[in-house]
Parts: sequence; C-alpha cells; structure tokens
Amino acid sequence: MAQWEEKRVDAACVDALTAAGYSPLQARLLAVRGISPATADAFFAPSLASLASPKALPGVSEAAMDILLHVCAGSRIVVFGDYDCDGVCATAIVMKALRALGASAVPFIPERLTEGYGMTAASIARLLAEVPDVKLIVTVDNGINAVKEVADFAAKGIEVVVTDHHLPGDELPACPIVNPKVAAPPELEGLCGAGVAFLLAKDLLETAKAEGLYEGPKIGGELLVLAGLATVTDIMPLTGPNRLLVSEALGRFHAWAPVGLKELYARASRTTAPKLNAKDFGFLLGPRINASGRMASGLESLNLILADEREEARRLALAVDLRNTERKSIEQQMTNAAMEQIEPGAPAQVINLTNAHQGVAGIVASRIMERLKIDRAVPVAIAVDGHGSARAPEGYNVRDAFVASEATLTRYGGHAAAGGFSVKPGAFEDFKRLFRAACAAQCAAGPCEAQGVDYVDAWVTGRDLTLDFAEWVQKLEPFGEGNPEPVFGIKGVYLSEARQLGAEGRHLQVFFYSSDVPRGVWWNHGSVAEELHRKAAHPFDVYFTIEVSTYGEPHVELRLVDLKAQEI
Repeated sequence: MAQWEEKRVDAACVDALTAAGYSPLQARLLAVRGISPATADAFFAPSLASLASPKALPGVSEAAMDILLHVCAGSRIVVFGDYDCDGVCATAIVMKALRALGASAVPFIPERLTEGYGMTAASIARLLAEVPDVKLIVTVDNGINAVKEVADFAAKGIEVVVTDHHLPGDELPACPIVNPKVAAPPELEGLCGAGVAFLLAKDLLETAKAEGLYEGPKIGGELLVLAGLATVTDIMPLTGPNRLLVSEALGRFHAWAPVGLKELYARASRTTAPKLNAKDFGFLLGPRINASGRMASGLESLNLILADEREEARRLALAVDLRNTERKSIEQQMTNAAMEQIEPGAPAQVINLTNAHQGVAGIVASRIMERLKIDRAVPVAIAVDGHGSARAPEGYNVRDAFVASEATLTRYGGHAAAGGFSVKPGAFEDFKRLFRAACAAQCAAGPCEAQGVDYVDAWVTGRDLTLDFAEWVQKLEPFGEGNPEPVFGIKGVYLSEARQLGAEGRHLQVFFYSSDVPRGVWWNHGSVAEELHRKAAHPFDVYFTIEVSTYGEPHVELRLVDLKAQEI
C-alpha cells in the first residue's frame, strides 16, 4: 500500500506569501505550485492581453504566408490531422480559419486501425485518391518526422506545411515547420497540437486582414475554446500560455464554443453550469471526441465540431455520445483481460491481447497504470496483435524506451508520457525484453516517480475545511498537468457511517463523527463499505480533494482518494 507524505515546500516563499496577506495554508498551496508574491496576481487573473503574439512562435509567419498564397491562388488545400482530441481540434481550428477565408480546403483524418498515426503509406494513398488535385497539405498534430513523405510530395509538385508539437528526429522535413519542440521561446514549449494550430490560424487571419483579404467576423473565440479543450485532453502543462488558454476556454465556453461542442456538453453533463472546469474538458468532452477515432473514424467528431446548424449538431452529438458508450464497454473487457497478464515486480508491464480493439489500447494502458500505482508506478504497454500504445508515469520517457527497442518495431512515435508502436512479426518477446530494460534503466538513472509514495499538499484539520477556503481553492483552477488539484490529508478521524451509493452500489459515501469534517464520496469504491464497517473502531487517515456542492445551500464536500485505518 502506498504511503502518504506532505510535499516539500520553500519555507521562505511561504513566509513571503504570508506576509503578503495569504493565510499560512493558502501560502503553502501557492508555494507548492511555485507561485511567489510577484507572480500571484498574474496567476489568479490570467488575461488574453498577455497571450504571446503568434509571431513569437518561430515559423508561424512563413507558414501563414505560404498558406495565404495558396488561398489566393485558389489551390486545393488538405488539412492533414489526427484522430485524437488534440488532432481533431487542431484540424477544426485550421479548417475554420481556411473556410473563413473562402479557401478550397478539405480535412483528412487517418483511420486509426487501418492506416495508423500520421503520414503512412496507406493514409497517403487514400488522400491522393480522394483529393487528386491537392496542391498544399497542412499537417496538424503530426508530420515532424515525415521527412521522406514530404520529399515525395514535393516531387509530385505538392507543397507541405508541417505544424506539430511532437519530438523531432535527427532530420527535419524540407518544408515550413511550426513546432515548439523544434524552436520556441520557453513559455511556448508546452503547446499542444491545437495550441500550435491556434497561433497559426490567428496569424493567418490577422495577416489576411492586414492585407485586405479578410473582412469577415471574428472567429478567434471558438478557435480558442478548441485549443483550450485540446490542451487539457492532451495532458499539457497548465502553466503560462496554456493556463491562459484553458481558463478563457472554460470561462467563455457557453458564449464562444462551436455549436457542436455545446450540444455534446449538454448530452454529457445534463447540467447548465454557468462555468465549466477542467474536469468537464478532461472527463466529459475529451473522451467522447476521442471515442470516435478509437472506435470508428475521427471524422465523426470533426464533423460535429464543424457543424453550423443546431439540428445537425444535435444529431451528430448523439452519434458521438453512443460511440463513447461502446468504448467504455470494450475498455472494461480489455482491462480485465490485461490485469490477468500482470507480472508483479516487472520494471514495465508489456501485454499483448488478442481478439481485442486496438483503438482502446491506450486508455487501457492508462487504466492499468493507475491500478498498479498503489504498489508500484511503472510504464504500461498494451498491444493488440502487435499494435498498441504505451503510457508512463512521471520520470519515464516512452519515446526513449521505443528508441531503445526500435530493432523490434516497424513504427513508433509519441512523447515522454505516451506513444504508439507496432511490433515486427514474431518479435513481441524481444520487444518486451528491450522495453522493460529501457524502463528499468530510466528508473535507475532517476528520478522516476517515487514507488509506493503519494503526496498531500497539506495536512489539515476539520476546522480548515470552510466554505470560504473551498471557494478560494477553486481560484487555483484550472487543474491538470503542471497544476494538479490540491490533495489534503486529515489524520485520526472516526467514521460514523459508510454506505454504498449509486447504481449497483458502485460508489461510497462516508460520514464522520467530527462535525468539522464534511461528508465524503469515494467514486468507484462502494465495494469497500463492508471492510470499513469491520474497522469502525479504528481511527482513519483520510486523503481527499475538496469541492463546493451547489445541491441545496452551497456546502463543502470531500472527494476521497484514499482511506487508511490506523492500528489500535
């Protein structure tokens, strides 16, 4: 079982924040996030006025000018995207900008199962068959490693502009490139594919307007919402420009979002919350947009986002939502099958499933990694008949592990936390050995995620958990990578009741004898109710996040992440 420790913090920073007027607990939460008195105001009030100019991202101006020349010439343009939420949003951003300019543009999304990620031979063949008169291809969220493919297109008289955010190889494509992993100021290095596409689209429209080529309405708001959504779903750090994009996207979703996203949110949430939070992006919208690409075609979600009419958007939102229901059922079956192949103590879990769905491999890898975290956090690679995805906790690098295993692979790609791969026929056991060895070496070189240790932002008492404090914690949002939701711990409290909650008793609701400690809910842990009853005489250490519930009068509720009975 994992042990819990309090995060270390710079005491001098805490003292400075306390002197600036924050309570000691507030000061600690800010200092843990690297926020000082000098940066606190900007953190709490991110402003679009401080968003970097698109021209701060190297290559944007050249790429925008190339695209604009093709628009003016009436060239047939293809926006070559990807089937995940980041790729779909990036494709929609560039398509909306091109449509606003009156360009002859069509989107292209590779099929995950038959064509794979990026510019594969299969996807290129279909593209040329479907759009034989293409003159310009703009890649989004892919293309940085398509060196040969870009050269082949050039030989056919087809220009390519690459926009991407993935790590490059030793050689770059011979074309205009916009990629913060190739060149960018430090504050823009964490952009996702849709974030890059947003800056490109912004520069494209601003340049067209300056040249007298565009006098239409402003569309930057809906493009920003798409960039913010993708930033959350692609697990980008929610700091700097990314925090600004996501904050604005959440706060102005109802005003700015494309009608298709509004309809999808209405189906997913069944609420009319005045302001969304990052969980709405990460757990409601993102998985549904991803589901189409996993189960069928990313074009389903793209068409939803590009829809202009509400009735069409409503119909497409229903279809996308049903894909997600299908995905969840298959995911559960595959997760159960993968758990049967777990090898305790291995430096990485590498599993090959048969008669399964390749499109769900990545999310199953994430589920397995989360389940194993309580004992040992290690990378997990899930393949379906040799093709699959890998996920890794902090401190590991999936792509580097693929590089170390490349003798056994036909294709691979990704970044530190996630990636995809295809194993050569008959080479799976060799791949497993090399991938595990690479992960073991990465952990030995350190620092990999502490094994068996979780962290609280602060130890608190029930008296700290006031409505005012919970509302202040909300001001730290949006939460996500780089700005995780604060986790708190209370030691030695007694449970007065633990009852199952929800359909089939899947969830757990707990109450405490101390009137200072609000009730808590532990999602997907209804099965532990009986065990808690057996230990009712024990004091418990409780680990949780806090929320403001608006059912009835606003009040504080705990979202449990762990319960540990003390010995008596």
